[in-house]
Amino acid sequence: MNGSPTIDCDFPGGNILVEKIEADTAYIRQDLRDTEGDWFYWCFRVRGAVGRMRFQFTGSDVIGVLGPAVSTDGGATWTWLGCETVENNGFAYTFAAEADDVRFCVAIPYLEANLREFLDKHRGNPHLEPGVLCRSRKGREAELLRLGRIDGACDIRVLLTCRHHCCEMMADWALEGIMETVLAAGDDGEWFRKHVEFMVVPFIDKDGVEDGDQGKNRLPRDHNRDYEGDSIYPETGALRELVPAWSAGRLRFALDMHCPYIRGEGHEEIHFVGTANQENWRRVVRFSEILEDVQVGPLVFEAKNNLPFGQGWNKPDTFSKGVSFNGWSGQLPGLRFASSLEIPYASAGGKAVTAETARALGHDLAGAIRRFLQQEC
Repeated sequence: MNGSPTIDCDFPGGNILVEKIEADTAYIRQDLRDTEGDWFYWCFRVRGAVGRMRFQFTGSDVIGVLGPAVSTDGGATWTWLGCETVENNGFAYTFAAEADDVRFCVAIPYLEANLREFLDKHRGNPHLEPGVLCRSRKGREAELLRLGRIDGACDIRVLLTCRHHCCEMMADWALEGIMETVLAAGDDGEWFRKHVEFMVVPFIDKDGVEDGDQGKNRLPRDHNRDYEGDSIYPETGALRELVPAWSAGRLRFALDMHCPYIRGEGHEEIHFVGTANQENWRRVVRFSEILEDVQVGPLVFEAKNNLPFGQGWNKPDTFSKGVSFNGWSGQLPGLRFASSLEIPYASAGGKAVTAETARALGHDLAGAIRRFLQQEC
């Protein structure tokens, strides 16, 4: 390898620790700051490299089933590098001579800049109102969006949240697809804009998203266990205060969007996570049937992959450290549906998860939400 490469994470969403660079190999690992135990998020930038270089992770197994995601334009666009580049918890990449900013990530990032791009595209739309939920611990604006019938005369209200675990970026691409449908021409969008107000919080852990944290099992408390007692995070506390008044008895549907682990059985399929409330679970099952029926996008959802309460990791002990968003929202008056949706980081049913395919999943979800609300409300 020619050149004198530098590796850093000094950009939004960046996360890496460089142990050493020897010849054409960099020895690196993810930064687990504020994380109880282990997790797998990393994102770094390489400058000044020419030719082939290998990146060897020295800790746990942190590369997903499609290899790393790579960007050669400063993070503007991303593609999957492919599993064929991966060997022994490391990967290789050949840098072109003109490549002065190449970024690698465990998956395809979704940051404040991506949300701003979406908002700019829809600037001036009377059915979209950007706002602020609160200021984060570090003073950042935690965005809150209102979409659809936002004049106060809606029949139904829907609450959508993302990034309780800040590393779970693919969920935001699907959330963007839902929002696109609400704002777009077509039967679904027209119906939503006549009947439904959406409240959307794209980044519950705003600081973690921009700082490039793991977020999962964050110390001293996971954001998704911060829904009882006094919330320690501004975002969860503000949401708990705002939603009951905003609902005004019309909140019917609450969906919290996540990503599972990076590989393995149960983690490479789209699925809903059940709650202990069996009546709520009946409705989640019904929604799943609707989604199976209406979906047209490339990422295929199958209800058989859902995780009911009491199975796998979804057991009472999992929630011993605090109440989750679903546990809290499921108790709100009038709610018909409260669940988490897990969207794989890289491969769903053998299909690649990308920004485009995740958005298409969001379009399918929006269609299913409309039909569910029409039937259940």
